[in-house]
Amino acid sequence: MFDLVLGTSNKKKRVELERMLPGHRVRLKTLADFDSPIEVVEDGESFAENAAKKACQQARHLKTWVLAEDSGLSVDALKGAPGIYSARYAGVEQDDAANLEKLLVAMDGLAAERRDAHYTSSLCLADPAGDVRLTAEEICRGRILTARRGAGGFGYDPIFMLREYHKTFGELDWIVKQAVSHRSRALRKFLPRFLRMLDRLG
Repeated sequence: MFDLVLGTSNKKKRVELERMLPGHRVRLKTLADFDSPIEVVEDGESFAENAAKKACQQARHLKTWVLAEDSGLSVDALKGAPGIYSARYAGVEQDDAANLEKLLVAMDGLAAERRDAHYTSSLCLADPAGDVRLTAEEICRGRILTARRGAGGFGYDPIFMLREYHKTFGELDWIVKQAVSHRSRALRKFLPRFLRMLDRLG
């Protein structure tokens, strides 16, 4: 059994990843399972840079394999904002509801055709020495609504609509979301290479 630490304490992210990882080969933990994880400063200029910082620094500190993810929402009309600041868009101490509300206010009055956006998910796997071993990144395109719809998901999910489904991430069944989300797409790109690496490691 391969022990893999997910570089977050976010239980919802853990659930999403756990559903896709081969449970008979990988035992997934999060930072919440450790007494003294470090606080990594996410000051990179891209999702990939932040994912690498979280994976490498945490792996060196915990002396174990760490899979880190950085993700966020980019709105075309806002020149890519909130982007890498998605989780703290309304301030460091703010939460999902405050971030979402600030985005709705920032986009108030924009016509539907100017509300295009995309989610990005960037993954980075670091070994116990803190060296990058694998990376993957994917996006999911959609449109920002003017009001919340659905109680599922987290973050901006209740206002992020996939046009092909006419539903928000907050309304989608988790099986459908698993098939189409940015995080799932990145993980599907990552997994075959990860499993081949496990085979080499024996």
